[in-house]
Amino acid sequence: MNTILAMFTFSLIMSISPGPVNMIIVSSGINNGFKKTFAFISGATIGFTLLLAFIGLGFYKVVELFPNFLTYLAFFGSSFIIYMGYKIITSIAPLDINDDNQKIPKFYEGFLLQWLNPKAWIASVSGISLFSSSEVILLTFISIYFFICYLGLSFWGILGDKISSFFRIEKRLKIFNIFMGSLLIVTALYLFYIQFI
Repeated sequence: MNTILAMFTFSLIMSISPGPVNMIIVSSGINNGFKKTFAFISGATIGFTLLLAFIGLGFYKVVELFPNFLTYLAFFGSSFIIYMGYKIITSIAPLDINDDNQKIPKFYEGFLLQWLNPKAWIASVSGISLFSSSEVILLTFISIYFFICYLGLSFWGILGDKISSFFRIEKRLKIFNIFMGSLLIVTALYLFYIQFI
């Protein structure tokens, strides 16, 4: 029972703590509403769960043998996160949340972002090192993480949706988009930078 509680706690902390994926979700929740953000949330959750399973089924040994892999990942991942930040900065700030011409983050972007996100790799490798003593424990951990990840990411989408009324004024929304996109770019640069210190 203590192991299950530890799995829930680890999954919750890693899923709910701020990171590139969560920043995109809250930004999309404000700009597009929860419903239109849900595809990205689903892509990010499924992408992360498959990454976790991939590492749990043995890829972590490759990471241990080739530590430079994470450096290359940080470069490509940071580049993709910068691209997503740029998309947020340049997004139109519509007053109508039902406008279909907006740049709504897609399922595949959420999926791909997790595979390129250094935070997701660190969370996966850390979790697998803690909860892979047997196949049953590993499968339990992956199942729990899937459920908690969906809840954690959905929390950010719902939060964005709920506070969107404050951003109904176009100028506020534009400032918010510039701020969130810039913050995402700074986060990406930081994730890349820490690979070299």
